[in-house]
Amino acid sequence: MAKRDKKTITLGSGKIYLVDFSDTMPEVDTICQDDNLLGYIKGGAALEYTQETYEEKDDLGYVSKIITTSEEALLKCGLLTWNGDTLTKLIDRCKTTTAAGKRTTKIGGAGNAQGGYYAICFFHEDKVDGNLWIVIKGRNTAGATLTFAPEEGTVVEPEFKALPHDEAGTLVQLIEEVPAT
Repeated sequence: MAKRDKKTITLGSGKIYLVDFSDTMPEVDTICQDDNLLGYIKGGAALEYTQETYEEKDDLGYVSKIITTSEEALLKCGLLTWNGDTLTKLIDRCKTTTAAGKRTTKIGGAGNAQGGYYAICFFHEDKVDGNLWIVIKGRNTAGATLTFAPEEGTVVEPEFKALPHDEAGTLVQLIEEVPAT
């Protein structure tokens, strides 16, 4: 039975899915469909949450208060499998067309800007200890580097910056499979 308690060790990578974001965050079952698979991951994935704080205190150190002044969340991964359609989802100023048996991807240029955002879900499957999902609204802010090396696969490494996606300003949903009560 799935659990995810304080003794659970999370091992392994997962899959990353992506769909256009409209008004509300879709459910993970809607995002995590085969047609929405962005690509297969090499090197794992990482969720990075950072915050800046400010501390106010009296001169003698008797009272103090710490508040968060800003925060940021990034979801990073390495995509081993990709194509021009994948790049269109990773690069805002990118457009892909297919004709006469060829896919042409144009990168850069204000005329190719899409301006949209995505609902992105990293899915870590664990049949023993319980599945885990990380869901954000955002888009890639890292651009793309395509290195064609003779002895390694070409891995594209997007960094999806999370944006608020609900009335509370939530950046990240971490969903865990736990025993039903």
